[in-house]
Amino acid sequence: MAVQSWIDILRLSKKTALIHDGKRKIHYLFTDGKEMAEEYDLKTDELIVRKWRHKSTLGAHGQWQVEIGEPPAGSVTSSDADVIKENCSNPVFMRRDTKASFQWRIRNLPYPKDVFSVSVEASERCIIIKTSNKKYYKKFGVPDLDRCQLPLDSSALSFTHANNTLIVSYKKPKEILTLEQELLRELKKLKGTGEGDVDCKTQ
Repeated sequence: MAVQSWIDILRLSKKTALIHDGKRKIHYLFTDGKEMAEEYDLKTDELIVRKWRHKSTLGAHGQWQVEIGEPPAGSVTSSDADVIKENCSNPVFMRRDTKASFQWRIRNLPYPKDVFSVSVEASERCIIIKTSNKKYYKKFGVPDLDRCQLPLDSSALSFTHANNTLIVSYKKPKEILTLEQELLRELKKLKGTGEGDVDCKTQ
């Protein structure tokens, strides 16, 4: 699926918009039954959340899978306080893009920067993070590039480390920047209501 066909698929999808809480929320329903939900910051136009939901073979709605934004917190009750203490030191991987870059943040990685290596594995179309102390390993793709059939370019990749957080950035290629600008122009034309649902049928 090339850049053009992806923007066409987005255009052909059924979209509903909702302005709420300082965010522009867009719900997409694709012809194959998949759903995508996005949230943009109204002031900066930055994409804060993107998640997907697929129907099962029996037509039931699956769980939302977060592509961009905070991973959903597990429903934890107060009696699980000990469990929280134990788990909160585990690395937390999330994607949070900027206007110019795809960006991933991995919290709770208390190692010095020189322990990390971040590289592009072009043949597998993924980015690999590993540490020389063998404490962390992560392999992940860039769905935006896959959807537009764009190659991964190691020169677009960089990373920094501060406050126990590793931040991996991948500079968006110009094709993606153009696509995002075109899409945003179209989304701003959608008539979203101030509060409440626009079209309950697609929710």
